[in-house]
Amino acid sequence: METVRVLVIRFSAMGDVAMVASVLRELSAQNKRIQLVMVSRPQFAAFFDGIPNLTFHPIFPDEQHKGAKGLWRLFNELKKYDIDYVADLHNNIRSRILTLFFKTAGYRLAILDKARHRKKELIRKRHKVFKPLRRTVERYADVFRMLGFSLKLSHQLQREVRPVPDTYSSLLTSKAIKIGIAPFAQHPYKVWNLNHWDIIFSTFPASTYKFFIFGGGKQELEQATTWSKQHPHVHNTIGQFGVKAELDLISHLDLMISMDSSGMHMASLVGTRCLSIWGATHPYAGFLGYGQSKDDCIQVEHPNRPSSIYGNKSCICNGVEAINLVTPKMVVERIQKEILPISKGISQSGG
Repeated sequence: METVRVLVIRFSAMGDVAMVASVLRELSAQNKRIQLVMVSRPQFAAFFDGIPNLTFHPIFPDEQHKGAKGLWRLFNELKKYDIDYVADLHNNIRSRILTLFFKTAGYRLAILDKARHRKKELIRKRHKVFKPLRRTVERYADVFRMLGFSLKLSHQLQREVRPVPDTYSSLLTSKAIKIGIAPFAQHPYKVWNLNHWDIIFSTFPASTYKFFIFGGGKQELEQATTWSKQHPHVHNTIGQFGVKAELDLISHLDLMISMDSSGMHMASLVGTRCLSIWGATHPYAGFLGYGQSKDDCIQVEHPNRPSSIYGNKSCICNGVEAINLVTPKMVVERIQKEILPISKGISQSGG
């Protein structure tokens, strides 16, 4: 059986790259003759660990791969893999320049259809077309189908058995219910009122629950540190791990709670169920985490929603930002509903 090598391009953002990894796992499992070369930022390499016949090639867009000359250098690096096909899953200026080099050199390629027109219809204020768009992971899969590969996505979470991070081994092996929280996002309109989390943490007793805070930089680290000082059962992970160890930790959680952000997509990668909170954005845009259920989306429907595909635009509904239509009570009730079977199991086992 002849081997076929496919170059896969997706440089950013973090959640989008994580979704690509979910698709490539199924593609590799269903096409044994395929060899994949994944091009993305080096910090995302851990997303692709364990995918058979995959080589990760990092791009450094601010250094040796900057600008057209840098992309030409990257093109020459990638040619050495003896590529047969090119799958552009990004379709931005940088990826189009790179794929143009391959096209000019005679390579067969396929490019992601981002459905920009339909997305504009979904977010516009007047004559909004409020219908679910094709899921992004299916759009990724379409690129490989255009190249002639058979691919049927299961849209099912697959729980991964991963090592327990040493730092949290005692916490993760306890009988407590373990919940991950990814309360931050790149854009402010995707961030739920941070004061609400104090209510969540105070509602669930330290004797039974442990919360782990994920994601962010210096400012988010300060907030997470404050929470951990105020609530003994809240544990900060920001700045303590690389992506691989974060995935290891998430794989041992009973539940993840995230914004419409990379935390949800990382949970999908390791098969952990995620409750997601939505405001200016909407699952209809196609970015729900792979294998996650639309029934696990916590949101309040309003005719102004969504106002944005990426969460970079405000969405005022009834005088407040759309995401803050979601109340702490709504989130508490969803958590209680989801962990009830888990807590029963713990009590029955004598934990």
